[in-house]
Amino acid sequence: MTPRLILASASPARFATLRAAGLDPEVIVSGVDEDGITADSPAALATTLAELKGTAVAASTPRQATVELILGCDSVLDIDGVAYGKPGDPDTAIERWQLMRGRSGVLHTGHHLILRTAEGEQSRTACASTTVGFADPTDAEIAAYVRTGEPLVVAGAFTLDGMGAAFVERIDGDPHNVVGVSVPLLRTMINSLGLFWPDLWSGRHVA
Repeated sequence: MTPRLILASASPARFATLRAAGLDPEVIVSGVDEDGITADSPAALATTLAELKGTAVAASTPRQATVELILGCDSVLDIDGVAYGKPGDPDTAIERWQLMRGRSGVLHTGHHLILRTAEGEQSRTACASTTVGFADPTDAEIAAYVRTGEPLVVAGAFTLDGMGAAFVERIDGDPHNVVGVSVPLLRTMINSLGLFWPDLWSGRHVA
């Protein structure tokens, strides 16, 4: 039987990444208020937020399947040790891109995975970090990109799997992580909990 996988995130990019990897996640949004959450570093902030999201969904969602996995994720962009999340409004997004262009940043994605069975719960927490080299778009290009609305609602004000891809020149590390979930890291975490990654491939039989 395929384990039930719950994604504690509203991100359509994370959902699509997991689906493309053969998984069939069920989305339950955590409702965690990210404002006011602090940590010692951008990586620690991403990990803390991921853990808060995963544990919030676990606490509010009764176990229904024999084996359940709950995955909380959160991403932040690290530039010079400062964490940047979703800009939220056009002016902030423009300022963010004026800071980012022609530079590199590190996209940190925290992962918190909870395994629930009749025997109890186990969890794993990890962070994946990918260096992103940004292009040098003009002010007009930045303004046009911000008008699309895409950069307002994503960590770091850019996407790798959308219109923002034109402004990303280099990736050093796992590209899935930039989209919002590191599939190789998730496989390692799932295997460390004693599960078999191919068992999560929805609708596929593994001999």
